[in-house]
Amino acid sequence: MLLSHGGEPSRTAAPAVRWTVEQVLALAPDAPSRTAGSGLGSSGSWSGSGRDDSGAVWGLCAGSGSEPYRTVVDTTGPAYGCSCPSRKFPCKHALGLLLVRAAGESALPLGEAPGWAGEWLTARRGRAAEKEGEANGAAAGPADPEAARRRAERRAERITGGAQELEQRLADLLRGGLAAADQSGYGLWEETAARMVDAQAPGLAARARDLGAVPASGPGWPGRLLEECALLHLLDRAWLGIDRLPEPLAATVRTRVGLNVPASGPPVRDRWLVLAQYDTPDGRLVTRRVWLYGRESGRTALLLSFGAAGRSPELSLPVGTTVDAEITPYPGAGRLRAEPGQRFGLPSPAGTPPVGGTTGDAIAAYGGALRHDPWLDSWPTTLREVIPVPSGPEGWQLVDAAGDRALPVAPSARARPGLWKLVALSGGAPVTVFGECGHRGFDPLAAWATAGDGAGDGAGAADPDGTACTEGSAGTRTGAAPGVPRSVGADTGGTEHHGVGSVGSGGVEIVPLI
Repeated sequence: MLLSHGGEPSRTAAPAVRWTVEQVLALAPDAPSRTAGSGLGSSGSWSGSGRDDSGAVWGLCAGSGSEPYRTVVDTTGPAYGCSCPSRKFPCKHALGLLLVRAAGESALPLGEAPGWAGEWLTARRGRAAEKEGEANGAAAGPADPEAARRRAERRAERITGGAQELEQRLADLLRGGLAAADQSGYGLWEETAARMVDAQAPGLAARARDLGAVPASGPGWPGRLLEECALLHLLDRAWLGIDRLPEPLAATVRTRVGLNVPASGPPVRDRWLVLAQYDTPDGRLVTRRVWLYGRESGRTALLLSFGAAGRSPELSLPVGTTVDAEITPYPGAGRLRAEPGQRFGLPSPAGTPPVGGTTGDAIAAYGGALRHDPWLDSWPTTLREVIPVPSGPEGWQLVDAAGDRALPVAPSARARPGLWKLVALSGGAPVTVFGECGHRGFDPLAAWATAGDGAGDGAGAADPDGTACTEGSAGTRTGAAPGVPRSVGADTGGTEHHGVGSVGSGGVEIVPLI
């Protein structure tokens, strides 16, 4: 039996692009799968293998049983099928088969899929078509609008009760002093989070749960706890007064408290460059974030996909490819998140990166976004011609090659091997880096060794309306730009850094850093 997992197929039969080794390994659900898949990435591990022009690859891989495992991949989804017992998607066999494909055109012969692979491909594409039809039907609205309205009102009442209770608990905490939070430990906030779950406000529950970890976060925790309490109080008050808010901000508040707001507005078709893809585990749920950049619109978009613990989310796009597709934005202040829609044709090679901006542009864009969404942790940004340099005993920063301004690298990025890939890629020369700029610093997610001229491709930091910007107020030497309530600027200590200018728009390979 073949277990399958994946997205919607393409509707064309154009020749499929061959993924690189980096793009294949970026699809792995975890490090052990990446290692095991690499061990099956040679043609000697496979028999009866092949590919066709529609983007399908297949093969037989010997396992511990008497029968070889049947593995098939539809790269237009992508989607994966394998008869092995693994519950990971893609499994090591699918990764190994894709690595064989990445080795070259001659690694897998061109031909017609065998019966078992053809049956799987036909069934999968049929299910995808049915799912699209169901989604179109759901978009028409609920079967009983009046019943849906009553359910929404009852849930809003429960959330209001939860927000009022949370306000009382925050007031009790401040009345008794922040030092009491260190003594109560996780128990108080776990119980508070459970109460918010009962109130059907998972966004409030997650923020309340996070408060329990702040006292153990090291020196300076009372200030951080006060800051997080203030943001939670602001969200409470925003919900309790949501009728008086402008609609874009009201939509943001609904999302922050945990209400499911459907994607709305006209679809946006573009050639979307896949900038980054990474998973974030959170208890029983795995969240996959996929960042896209529109070649024509200059828009930055975020796709989210969710999976149960131990299983990869459904959506999977190879980093560095360009997909001709439609997306539908969700309502809200920044309108970054979008719902993937119809695809047109097969993925194509990436081409040049976005032009990018300076570190000052990144700070200005994040500050502007905070005015519309005060609970925003970070904002997508492409930095042009920056050099990674050490800062202090353990820190790193990205320095503008043409100036003396910099952004600190976020602590979470310093613990990943991707930082050393970035340093090796740079070798002391300027690079183009895409990542998330926030109050903790800059988290690099992808990089290019050289920056293209990017004519017609837009630029680096995205404005809060979803479009790109190339100009903004410069960051200061001593701290954050005006309007940014948390420190993100970094002083480079007066050190001069010299590098080459931007280069032409020839093919530039993206390097995933996460």
